[in-house]
Amino acid sequence: MKLMVIDGNSIINRAFYGIRMLTTRDGTPTNAVYGFLTILQKLVGEESPDALCVCFDRKAPTFRHLAYEGYKAQRKGMPDELAAQLPILKDVLSAMNIPRYEMDGWEADDLMGTISVKDTAAGWETVIVTGDKDSLQLITDTARVKLVTTRMGQTTEKDMTPETFREVYGFDPIHIIDLKALMGDASDNIPGVKGIGEKTAMDLIQRYGSVEAIYADLDAVEAKPAVLKKLKEGVDQAKMSYDLATIRTDAPLEFAPGDALRREPDQRALYDLFLKLEFNKLIDKMGLKAPQGEAVQAEELVTGTCTSEVVTDPVRAEELLEIWRKQDSVDVLALPDLDVVAVDWWESKEKAHAAVLMASKLEGYNDTLKALFAPDIKKNTHDVKTLLSRLLTEGIEGGGFVFDTAIAAYLLAPTDGSYDLEKLSVTYFNHETAKAKETYLAKDAFSPLAEFQTALDLGKDPYEGAEDQEAAAAEVSGPMGALLSHCALIGALKEAMAPRLTELGMDKLFYEVELPLCPVLAEMEHAGVLVDRQALTTFGAMLEERIKADEAIIYDLAGEEFNINSTQQFGKILFEKLGLPPVKKTKSGWSTSAEVLEKLRGKHPIVEAVLDYRQLAKLKSTYVDGLTKVIAADGRIHTSFQNTVTATGRLSSTEPNLQNIPVRTELGAELRKMFVSPKGWQLVDADYSQIELRLLACISGDEAMQAAFRSGEDIHTVTASQVFGVPTESVTHEMRRRAKAVNFGIVYGISDFSLSQDIGVTRAEAREYMDKYFETYHGVRDYMKEVVEQAKENGYVSTILGRRRWLPELKSSNFNLRSFGERVALNMPIQGTAADLIKLAMIKVRDRLREEDLEARLILQVHDELIVECPDGEVEQVKALLTQEMEGVMDLPVPMRADSAAGRSWAAAKE
Repeated sequence: MKLMVIDGNSIINRAFYGIRMLTTRDGTPTNAVYGFLTILQKLVGEESPDALCVCFDRKAPTFRHLAYEGYKAQRKGMPDELAAQLPILKDVLSAMNIPRYEMDGWEADDLMGTISVKDTAAGWETVIVTGDKDSLQLITDTARVKLVTTRMGQTTEKDMTPETFREVYGFDPIHIIDLKALMGDASDNIPGVKGIGEKTAMDLIQRYGSVEAIYADLDAVEAKPAVLKKLKEGVDQAKMSYDLATIRTDAPLEFAPGDALRREPDQRALYDLFLKLEFNKLIDKMGLKAPQGEAVQAEELVTGTCTSEVVTDPVRAEELLEIWRKQDSVDVLALPDLDVVAVDWWESKEKAHAAVLMASKLEGYNDTLKALFAPDIKKNTHDVKTLLSRLLTEGIEGGGFVFDTAIAAYLLAPTDGSYDLEKLSVTYFNHETAKAKETYLAKDAFSPLAEFQTALDLGKDPYEGAEDQEAAAAEVSGPMGALLSHCALIGALKEAMAPRLTELGMDKLFYEVELPLCPVLAEMEHAGVLVDRQALTTFGAMLEERIKADEAIIYDLAGEEFNINSTQQFGKILFEKLGLPPVKKTKSGWSTSAEVLEKLRGKHPIVEAVLDYRQLAKLKSTYVDGLTKVIAADGRIHTSFQNTVTATGRLSSTEPNLQNIPVRTELGAELRKMFVSPKGWQLVDADYSQIELRLLACISGDEAMQAAFRSGEDIHTVTASQVFGVPTESVTHEMRRRAKAVNFGIVYGISDFSLSQDIGVTRAEAREYMDKYFETYHGVRDYMKEVVEQAKENGYVSTILGRRRWLPELKSSNFNLRSFGERVALNMPIQGTAADLIKLAMIKVRDRLREEDLEARLILQVHDELIVECPDGEVEQVKALLTQEMEGVMDLPVPMRADSAAGRSWAAAKE
């Protein structure tokens, strides 16, 4: 039998510092609890213990504090954000039925030691989980220590047995006490013998075994005179330190291994706790369910009664359409294939009603669908963009959407990552709804539904002939219940979200930017971009030849063939066979990352050959092969634009990602030649010039920078002139390059060290450049200070249009997390405003193209760049239109500049 005993304070502490700050919507920190549970699940999965318990320290002084006033005296208090999570963790452990032990006057180490001894006496194996090396003294033939480390969210652990301990230390585990008695322990403020360091202490214990043996015959100890003198003078310190470092195994703890046998958690208590903590992923992972009968249903989300019907009669469908046109808005939920649509609305102040439209049973279904999604019926739904995109594939141009619960949820919590209806139900109402994928999204889930309704209409028993009437009822009510529940949930979420958007000042952003952008994105996805398949194939063949040539060169330089893509094999060639100096080591061996290889450039020709091989291989696999696979039957690539992903508001492109087509290398730029226009058409490309710097000038209010932009001068030349103290006409290319790095670096909160690395100067020179920059643009300096202070006070930063990014990291006691928060505070208002501007520009460009009755259509958005596909005869008009709308998108103190050009390919339009 095996018992796992966990050092609660040690593991929650490592979890707290190991992952980024997480908070609930009300600001309660949760990262340490979440991290602890993640580590716990991993360890239990690996070890499968029969019993499990957790030990904690208490605030009360222990016998060690009473014996030595300085014990742990130097330790800072626990950060408030961590201290707040300890009682939460204990509540979670109670709900999980995991025993915990803590006792005034005793440390968790002593409790773990006592438990370990009791386990051994009972014939059990013990696994002690901790991040503290003090516990290594508890290692025996029946007890091992699992040393846990957590870094950047990644947890690793190392098993320490008597054998592995001896390999590292050269003596038995119990003598870790003797080692600390001599060298001390700074973390616990155990003094040790003054002047005896780790190396000397290790040598003495390895040779003489223990402090007791050393002092039993000190004259016989072979050591330098200075060391012997220190030992003689420090005898009392050594004995006291020995006592302080010894983990006691006789705590007055009533414990038997059977007391900690693993039990099923209290499902109700744990579910409620996880809901409160917003641990939705853990709810799913642990298979927790809402208590019986408490999954939210449609009736529970409205303040009255809710009835429903399945519509099979075209006359009834027309009646409903007329009713819906008179409503302020209706809630609509469509299945992905559009074969089933639910509509929910208020018949009166007290009564809601829902209708289910089914393609399989409603004659004239497509006409009903077109009428429902016409602009004259005002609709609330979830994920407007995806629904509009799907409608376009059916030849329906949808309109009339007045609220999108997915976008609203995203604006209110832009770092949550996912916004499905089930999660939002938990977040806003603390209720779990039926899983869509498990109910109405299943194939043929609604096949019995129409028959059920038809039987009722005919006055028949809908369960007649069914072998199991309860199962038949569940089969019908399952998808119906889920569909209507989710449809009603949309309305309930709107009622909760709309006032919150107004309260936070995001009405304009939501109603004038994000919502109107949805049809623009849907149309762009539907249009796609034409690809020259033959040119792409030819380009891929050329890359393949170059890859093979690189392989031959690499094998020749290495003197043997090996797997170039294997880090271990390449590492052996590089550092063992060729003798290049190692730069960085990982758990699996020497690193051969791009960063490492860049530092080794010039050391051996194989380095340049492998870098070239990797670049070519990535171009071939990721772009040539990847893009070829997603060319549709119409010869075009239809990417998906994601509008609820990035915390800054930027759009992202997936399946495939067309926003990361490489442009900085000559070969990478060749890929843009593959994106072409149809015969007789061209691509018009318009790109904002230095948008983030212009927005920095606007947001910071820096008069000098604003004046430079208004004058039309090159901002990098002006900056170089100021930083280097020369007239603008004397600014060299190198000066401008460095000034450009400073300009853009400042936007991202760059450090003097990073800047020195970027432009190849000393750190002192980089700091001098930055100081001179701030002397010139002191408004930027003041802004950078003020925006961070305001963010700390308010808990968020925002864009000109009010887009918010919450920053709990700014209150963290963890330096790295706090520094991350400060960088985001500096950058997000600028990047976020740039995102808002490009979105507004997309809406205005699309509307102008329609107003002027042009065939041209917007097909791509990449960062600050818009691409329109248009007939040859419309090129000049479209170029002017693009420039005009992008530059005039918002009234700002600094003019926005957009450059436009046209060509038969994306590459040609960029030249």
